Amino acid sequence: MLATAIVITMVTLAVTVAPPFTVADRAGLVLFGLVIAGVLYLLARCRVSADAAGLTLVNPLRTRRLAWAEVLGVSMGEGEPWPTLDLSDGSTVSAMGIQRSDGERARRALAELRALLRERGEAADPGG
Repeated sequence: MLATAIVITMVTLAVTVAPPFTVADRAGLVLFGLVIAGVLYLLARCRVSADAAGLTLVNPLRTRRLAWAEVLGVSMGEGEPWPTLDLSDGSTVSAMGIQRSDGERARRALAELRALLRERGEAADPGG
């Protein structure tokens, strides 16, 4: 919604600016609005979704699918903007779909993710 408003505003501005602005200046205004809209889209697409097989992390530039057994834990330290998932290969990945700035909603989402990890995150015991 905000991205659309920005693009409409920039197009309107490009059409109505004073004559010293050239066609290139006007095109630059529209292009600037489109770039801002693109960045807002990339940020808005972030999400964390879970199903029986695992997690899907959609971050601004990458979508990653993780099996439950790959995720060892989740943490969001004081002051961190989003949680970090600890993976079985020793790496970490950010889950930008849960934003600390969302307050109570973020706390609930983090608690639900932790509960799902406790329930489904353990790899099956090969011995039995």
